[in-house]
Amino acid sequence: MTSTITLQVKDAPAMNAYVATPDGNGPFPAIMVFQEAYGVNHHIRNLTERIAAEGYIAIAPELFHRTAPPGFEAAYGDFGVVMAHFQAMTTENIVNDVAATHEWLLTQDKVQKDKVGCIGFCLGGRVSFIANSTLPLAASVSFYGGGMHLVADRAATLNAPQLLFWGGKDTHITPEHIQAVTDALRSAGKDFINVEISYAEHGFFCDARPSYHPQAAKEAWGMVKEFFKNKLTGSN
Repeated sequence: MTSTITLQVKDAPAMNAYVATPDGNGPFPAIMVFQEAYGVNHHIRNLTERIAAEGYIAIAPELFHRTAPPGFEAAYGDFGVVMAHFQAMTTENIVNDVAATHEWLLTQDKVQKDKVGCIGFCLGGRVSFIANSTLPLAASVSFYGGGMHLVADRAATLNAPQLLFWGGKDTHITPEHIQAVTDALRSAGKDFINVEISYAEHGFFCDARPSYHPQAAKEAWGMVKEFFKNKLTGSN
């Protein structure tokens, strides 16, 4: 079952979110799904539904709610259209958005309150990392998180194991950026998994992008499913 809900966010306009719920009475673990720079589009909605099909309540908030109308989407590659919205995503704004999303989950009878995780892509990869640093999560996944090296100091306050995916052919994120993140995680003594797929580019998981790599996406998805199963359900 899917629906669009409206969340109240501190010091900001209301924020819509796309929710997908598994069949049954639950309670279920939950996963927050954080968008790329192009909005909560068909790809993100489809991914939210795929996650629900695995037995999780999934919610994808529209992170551009301060500067864009509800339901905003942009075509892949048209970064000029999203630039202003992207630049408005300060760390403080992200913290408030993820807090509102998490607070909604905690009000839901069907949610296992101590089994909440998150996953994000590109911009959303950075959002996942920030969410993990500020919320009592049980698992966090970041795919090719742009700008994560700029918030690497937040590694010290991560609450959950962090799974990282990078494309070895990514021209947007340098090896130095990745190392800054992993060095911070090691220095902080945090649990993490760092995966570089050498033959993949930025955006390799998204089947609507030219950089989509079916094998890499399938391999990464298999690991994501096991990671969430281990951390959010305790199943082996």
